[in-house]
Amino acid sequence: MGDDSEWMKLPIDQKCEHKIWKARLNGYEEALKLFQRIEDEKSPEWGKYLGLVKRFVTDSNAVAQLKGLEAALAYIENAHVAGKTTGEVVSGVVCKVFNQPKARAKELGSDICLMYIEIEKAEVVQDELIKGLDNKNPKIVVTCLETLRKALCEFGSKIITLKPVVKVLPKQFESREKAVRDEAKLLAVEIYRWIRDALRAPLQNINSVQLKDLEEEWLKLPTTAPKQTRFLRSQQDLKAKFEQQQAAGGDEADGDNDEEAEIAQVDPYELLEAVEILSKLPKDFYEKIEAKKWQERKEALEAVETLTKNPKLENGDYGDLVRALKKVIGKDANVMLVAMAAKCLAALAAGLRKKFGTYAGLVVPTILEKFKEKKPQVVQALQEAIDAVFLTTTLQNISEDVLSVMDNKNPSIKQQASLFLARSFCRCTPSTLPKSVLKPFCAAFLKQVNDSAPEVRDAAFEALGTAMKVVGEKAVNPFLTDVDKLKLDKIKECADKVELVGKKGGGSGGEKKEKPAAKAPSVEAPAKPSGPSKKAPPAKAAGPPKKGKPASAPSAKSKKGPDAKEFVETELSLEVCEEKASAVLPASCMQLLDSGNWKERLASMEEFQRAVEQMDKSEMPCQALVRMLAKKPGWKETNFQVMQMKLHVVGLIAQKGLFSKTSALVVLDGLVDKVGDVKCGSNAKEALTAIGEACSLPWIAEQVVSLAFAQKNPKNQAETLNWLANAMKEFGFAGINVKAFINNVKTALGATNPAVRTSAIALLGVMYLYMGAPLRMFFEDEKPALLQQINAEFEKMQGQSPPAPFRGAKKAGAEEEGDVAEEEEVDGGPGDIMDLLPRTDISDKITYDMVSKISDKNWKVRKEGLDEVAAIISEAKFIQPSIGELPMALKGRLNDSNKLLVQQTLNILQQIATAMGPSLKQHVRNLGIPVITVLGDSKANVRAAAMTTLNAWVEQTGMKEWLEGEDLSEELKKENPFLRQELLGWLAEKLPTLRTVPSDLMLCLPNLYACLEDRSGDVRKKAQDALPTFMMHLGYEKMVKATSKLKPASKDQVVGMLEKARALMPAKPAAPGKAAASKPASSAPAAKQASAPARNQSPSEDFSEPEPKPDTKKSKPAGPAAKKGVVGKKPPVKAGAKDEEDRSGPIFILVPNAKEQRIKEEKGLKILKWNFMTPRDEYVEQLKTQMSTCLPKWLQDELFHFDFQRHVKAIGVMIEHMEPECDAVISCLDLVLKWFTLRFFDTNTSVLMKVLEFLKLLFTMLSRKNYQLSDYEASSFIPYLILKVGESKDVVRKDVRAILTMLCKVYAASKVFPFLMDGTKSKNSKQRSECLEELGCLIENFGMNVCQPTPAKALKEIGIHIGDRDTTVRNAALNTVVAVYNTCGEQVFKLIGNLSEKEMSMLEERIKRSAKKTPAPSTKQERPQREQPTNPNATFLRKPAQEEVPNKLKIMYRTYRIQARAQNAHLEQSSASIPKEFQLDLDVFENNHTCASEIPDLVQHKLDEVLEPVMIPERKIRSVSPHFDDIHNSTASTINFVISQVASGDINTSIQALAQIDEVLRQADKAEAMSGHIDQFLIATFMQLRLIYNTHMADDRLDKKDVFKLYSCIIGNMLSLFSMESLAREASMGVLKDLMHGLITLMLDSRVEDIEDGQQLIRSVNLLMVRVLEKSDQTNILSALLVLLQDSLISTAGSPMFSELVMKCLWRMIRFLPQTINSINLDRILLDVHNFMKVFPKEKLKQLKSDVPHRTLKTLLHTLCRLTGSKILDHMSMIENRNESELEAHLRRVVKHSVNLSGLKSDKSTEKGALRSDDKVIKAKVSDILSEIFKKIGSKENTKEGLTELYEYKQKYSDADLEPFLRNTSQFFQSYVERGLRMIESEREGKGRIQTSTGIPQHSTDSYLPSSSAVPVSSNGEDLNAAAYYERLKILRQRRGLENSTPEEDRPPLSSLRPSVASSTDMLHSKLSQLKESREHFQQEQSHSHSPTRSSSPASNLDDLKKRLERIKSNRQ
Repeated sequence: MGDDSEWMKLPIDQKCEHKIWKARLNGYEEALKLFQRIEDEKSPEWGKYLGLVKRFVTDSNAVAQLKGLEAALAYIENAHVAGKTTGEVVSGVVCKVFNQPKARAKELGSDICLMYIEIEKAEVVQDELIKGLDNKNPKIVVTCLETLRKALCEFGSKIITLKPVVKVLPKQFESREKAVRDEAKLLAVEIYRWIRDALRAPLQNINSVQLKDLEEEWLKLPTTAPKQTRFLRSQQDLKAKFEQQQAAGGDEADGDNDEEAEIAQVDPYELLEAVEILSKLPKDFYEKIEAKKWQERKEALEAVETLTKNPKLENGDYGDLVRALKKVIGKDANVMLVAMAAKCLAALAAGLRKKFGTYAGLVVPTILEKFKEKKPQVVQALQEAIDAVFLTTTLQNISEDVLSVMDNKNPSIKQQASLFLARSFCRCTPSTLPKSVLKPFCAAFLKQVNDSAPEVRDAAFEALGTAMKVVGEKAVNPFLTDVDKLKLDKIKECADKVELVGKKGGGSGGEKKEKPAAKAPSVEAPAKPSGPSKKAPPAKAAGPPKKGKPASAPSAKSKKGPDAKEFVETELSLEVCEEKASAVLPASCMQLLDSGNWKERLASMEEFQRAVEQMDKSEMPCQALVRMLAKKPGWKETNFQVMQMKLHVVGLIAQKGLFSKTSALVVLDGLVDKVGDVKCGSNAKEALTAIGEACSLPWIAEQVVSLAFAQKNPKNQAETLNWLANAMKEFGFAGINVKAFINNVKTALGATNPAVRTSAIALLGVMYLYMGAPLRMFFEDEKPALLQQINAEFEKMQGQSPPAPFRGAKKAGAEEEGDVAEEEEVDGGPGDIMDLLPRTDISDKITYDMVSKISDKNWKVRKEGLDEVAAIISEAKFIQPSIGELPMALKGRLNDSNKLLVQQTLNILQQIATAMGPSLKQHVRNLGIPVITVLGDSKANVRAAAMTTLNAWVEQTGMKEWLEGEDLSEELKKENPFLRQELLGWLAEKLPTLRTVPSDLMLCLPNLYACLEDRSGDVRKKAQDALPTFMMHLGYEKMVKATSKLKPASKDQVVGMLEKARALMPAKPAAPGKAAASKPASSAPAAKQASAPARNQSPSEDFSEPEPKPDTKKSKPAGPAAKKGVVGKKPPVKAGAKDEEDRSGPIFILVPNAKEQRIKEEKGLKILKWNFMTPRDEYVEQLKTQMSTCLPKWLQDELFHFDFQRHVKAIGVMIEHMEPECDAVISCLDLVLKWFTLRFFDTNTSVLMKVLEFLKLLFTMLSRKNYQLSDYEASSFIPYLILKVGESKDVVRKDVRAILTMLCKVYAASKVFPFLMDGTKSKNSKQRSECLEELGCLIENFGMNVCQPTPAKALKEIGIHIGDRDTTVRNAALNTVVAVYNTCGEQVFKLIGNLSEKEMSMLEERIKRSAKKTPAPSTKQERPQREQPTNPNATFLRKPAQEEVPNKLKIMYRTYRIQARAQNAHLEQSSASIPKEFQLDLDVFENNHTCASEIPDLVQHKLDEVLEPVMIPERKIRSVSPHFDDIHNSTASTINFVISQVASGDINTSIQALAQIDEVLRQADKAEAMSGHIDQFLIATFMQLRLIYNTHMADDRLDKKDVFKLYSCIIGNMLSLFSMESLAREASMGVLKDLMHGLITLMLDSRVEDIEDGQQLIRSVNLLMVRVLEKSDQTNILSALLVLLQDSLISTAGSPMFSELVMKCLWRMIRFLPQTINSINLDRILLDVHNFMKVFPKEKLKQLKSDVPHRTLKTLLHTLCRLTGSKILDHMSMIENRNESELEAHLRRVVKHSVNLSGLKSDKSTEKGALRSDDKVIKAKVSDILSEIFKKIGSKENTKEGLTELYEYKQKYSDADLEPFLRNTSQFFQSYVERGLRMIESEREGKGRIQTSTGIPQHSTDSYLPSSSAVPVSSNGEDLNAAAYYERLKILRQRRGLENSTPEEDRPPLSSLRPSVASSTDMLHSKLSQLKESREHFQQEQSHSHSPTRSSSPASNLDDLKKRLERIKSNRQ
């Protein structure tokens, strides 16, 4: 057993590695307990076991292994770091546990795997388990399968990736072992539960018998979708939801999870292996397919058909095969072969999915054309083919092809095209079917609705109905304005029948919008040049605009009320109109409208106008009224006055009524006719504008311009154009259909009348404001002279920004994001200008000959072909997207061996990009991606040309198309260094400009990681640069997850790089204009910056308010979205003017109480605490969100831009605004400082210098304002500033030091100290040395008080650095210690602790050297009391790196400082030996003769005055360590912070916090600060008590001295607290209950007794409990004890001693009831007793083992009755149902009884009787013993013995009542007895409970014993003299009127018999210090100014004290 004892002593982790199995077993058991006990998942303890967990599970001893597995499971469940061990532990489990015979071992192994999955390590676990399936041991295979099954069953298919499992499953069915096959079957059944039929295809090849078995099992499974039952740590919200559903019963759960079940559907395609078929095609396939015999062609097709049956095909170049099939479909006469080819195409598309998208444009036109075939099987095959092709591409990409056949002559083609669209719409969502795509289709359908062929009409109805179902009625209605009601009903009927794919039928489109909307970024919107991505329109089911309502951005945006509904009315006949008009107009008016006399007509018009003005909107028949106006003479009116009036009335009607387009059409002709009229023109224009507001500008503009140019009158034409130009400015440009009048403008430009030409050019100028450069494209072919004029006009407009619109049917009231504004662009909004250009179809010019030329063997012929293509494109200027066979031909030339041809091809592709515009998208796959391949060319000029081409394409298509699919990742995969570096560089440039990217970007990660380890340094560099841009879209977590597939070595390297990239990650760009519009003021600039100038929808607000004050509510969501200003590819041309306008006004916005709110949120952990090694994106995000309320949007964009120059600019702006807006700066100071901490992590020096410049100005301003930083602000800034102290550049370090100096003016130096101390632990030696230098300066300037937590601890830490490897660090440490030496002399050697010989000699040498050069610090040297350097330049006299110069500087500086101090010397000595707080300076009294006349002789007083009860005076002044100097200005937050640290799991943190609170509690003037925090403090305290009890005491590794120290601090604090009644009374009942519970538990803790001095601790607790009982609110404490007693009696687990102690406390309370009865709320107490008696009726109480509870309760009630009499019965008001307990009956009995006895006994004897009846000691004996003892005390000889006996008696019977024996003695005797008892107690406790080393300052109050340095107590009777002195001092104070006698300051008399720990010498100290304080107070009042001379240090023993007091006395005489 000798060995046993050896290993028993080892720590747990060593036991776990021991070679003896028993030792390991024991280690595992202890580790298990430890793991279950550690509460903090991030505790450093876990780290010790990281390397051991694998050993736990792979132990060679089966018994130990079992326990090891349990321990490992506990570790994985609780440790934060457990994830790191996943791979090794799971592989250990698979190899060493799954083969064990014991079921328990396997079960635990399995649990470990599942637990790893729960902590987010599913992938690794799954990989290991799948590897385990290849193990030769079948047991292991079976258990691996079983574990996989369990994991799938519990976590579900979302977390367990099924593809790899399904891949290996068939192999398991072939195993020889039946157990493996059975387990595989069970797994297959489980997988089927989750993915249903998707599993059939992968398992189709297993043994047919097995498959049949499986089928049967599958049939038995329930049809309901399975649910995840166990959740990952990150899914706790789901877990909670799941548990609620479980609780609520399954019914609602079913409904809830429909959607989830749907999401979890697994695509069978994903589970399949891709098959390569191109190589398997017959060799002669391409000859056969062209063969003349149809049978041969059929053979070729059959071969393809067989190959394409594979459900998943490998990617490859299928171009030739697709062209061959296309040719068969298009040209083959044999319809059977057409059907076969179509089937092959469908199978190809299905097998390739998205990869087939490249060929979609090639085959769709051919299939559509072939629909002319009538044979059903052919039609069906074609339908299947085109449907399959649709799934591989998007509707946009094929929309041109489909639209081109919509007006085909053949009705079958039209019908099938419509039906195809209807089927396609079914698969769309509102986001993938935007208005831009839908509009042209709807136009085509509307033509077909009127087709002669019924099948065409039906198909069109079906398609329209489907569209309506998908996007909702409101989105389709604008296109259906001209459809009559019958047809509209038919469409709606079709819509109701539609079943959408993937949706449960029914439910309108509106219901389904939320889901897709969330996902739809820029989905399939046709690209606009540099357009912003769409925000899914569908989310706004509330009402997209009706056709023609897009008057402007604002008009389009409003969706409020009926306005949003366009008013439509049918045309009324003239009779109906007359009837309606006569109902609202006066009869005379109606008669005279067509009178022959103009005056009568004028009069009738005036009546008409009056009537209109008075009419109500709802009653006004607009159409009828305008018809009346148009009635003869109508618009041919000859009198201009009547005509003016008429036009004015039209405008009035349009403004006031519900004016429809029908009404507008009645008057427009007349209005246009009068626009050019000199007299009536202005009225006509006003009327047009009013109609524009009613019916939308785009619509009216189209009508008016076409009407004007249908006339010949040039004046009208010119004025119409002028009106339109002006209207555009007023209404904004949104929704204007440029196409509609561009031809008329061209006509105007060619007009002979110069006025018309001028107006046309002016209109173009206005349009240019909105559309920008693309507008010029329409006029490229005009005459040069005219073009010059146009250009001149455009140049005039250059740099201007369009005015804000202020008109529109629905004014800028609505700020919702305009889905409308954005959809309306489709009608010709700026982004789609390219779509409006007339395009030429060049497909017929791309002949077969030309294509074959391009592919010729001779390079010259190839060049010729390319030249022809270039010529065709140049001639056409703008081309349609259909370019026939050209793409394939050009693609071949991109890898031409002749580099000149490659370059020529690239130039042609650039041409095509410009000519084709956005429709280029559909060619990205087949032509764009090959351009990327060219980036790998070895010639730099070719690569440059390829990059130019690539950028030209991206400008037209946007990035989305390029990032979709696997093409990009395939390119990156190629190991071509040129290609990789060019492509990565390009991505790094493009990705930051995107707001969203397709998820396919993930596919690039493996190859990106490969590039990080590429052989080429350039590739590695580019890959690193690209990391942050990938991360901004994919997120750090996903990218780290993707590293799991890498080799371990690579993984570590890559993860390190990802960490770095995380800090550099750029912010996502801002939402474009529309998103910004949601923030009122910023919408303008945002819209303007959104991209090319053309993009602007004029923002909706007026610019009258230049100051952008973001609305708080709205800015929140916009925060994260709005990250970067400029999104577009081209910078906005005309940003300037508006930028300036927008950036005026204040930049710091003062939000009241926002900072406090942030502090509160951080404390409540609602937001992240600002604490990191490098800033992660979530911190940046959080800061950005918080800043959004305090800074304007534009500044925020600058601050969070990824370009450092923007940061420099932003800081410049902040510097300008700092002084004028200082209050606002202070209100958001925390955020400003946090932003600057982010800049400290930038590497750019120019930013850093600007940052430091700002900070210097900032701290100067703060110090001028006397602002003090809060701890919250300081802790989130100073640590990061200190990082920069170690910067390599001198200039930076110098600035940082200057800032640190200023910092001490706005933040207590003692608080800066700990931050600097942390800085000394850095790995950077420069930082260490600079921090040490700073510490030295702080100590020089502020003295030793700055050293935190204590000078000794601080100095020990500093001393460590004397042995540093780095010379500068060593020197800095030595200089700092010298600074301490200069402050406190030789004491430094005590404080610094043990140094090695070498270090000590270095230190002594350095001290000597400094001593030679410095005058010795004089005793008079005084430390200034302000915490500022005496010398303003002091802090700049700082040491540079060399050694000699600084010393001289330092010495000069020190000498200067010493002189300065001597001059300002205060009355406070700086003593090395005793810290100031505790110093008692008797010299002041001794040598001060000024008060001789005032203080009378001590001896004159008679003794009896001394015997009066002593009142402890309130303490007034006490010098304090600077730690709480700022208690006044940071009150609550500081106290809350410190209190929170009291409950810390770290002992030292807790002790320090307690020390700080103790410091406050011990000063009467500061203790008030704790008011309001008492409950909080007590809660923290008993939480700490609980933590010690449960954790620290059980932790063998902790030094029990530390625990004891912590206990001592807690009790000391409590004693201080409970000596202040005002504070003690704040403790609430619940808190007191918990506190008493904690204290009693501590008293009963047997482990405490084992600690050294444990007895003493328990005595202190005893004393504390007495204090708590006395000082707390009596009602609360009594109530707490009753509840505690009840709980302890109910709980069977507790110790019986516990309830006994609770009852002792209650007895004590009962004894004091006579004194406290008046302060007790009896109603509450009786309620508690009532509740007690309900739980414990009399009978139940009597059944308890002990009868004491029963007696206690009886005595309590008895005493209460005796003290209150029958009134007690009135105090039962709080008891609701009195009959429930026996209380009332009991009270009545007692009252009745006490009335009978009232005459017989005095109160006291009753009470005594009650007490005695319960006393364990017999009454007679008690009185005898006590009489004996008191006799001894009374006799001179035996005094000491008597006191000792009394003390021991009291210890034995702590509740013994001494009052009867003391009642008749003198006050002096009582005090003497009490003091004697205290003396004995302190003697027995030795040196006192708490040594100075606890880090808690020793104070002379009775809560702490004096430390070893305090005055020793002599035991020979001198102590009595000390007590006498004390009494005399007290009287002296009373005589002088210094005694506090106000009622609040009353203290209970010391004679009260509570045991006390402090000695009488302590009292003396306390009294003397008070005397000194009051003396100083008096001296100030008398203004006597005698400068006291100093003498030696304070008294060190009692004799000295006495002598001094004598001297004071004689001086007074």
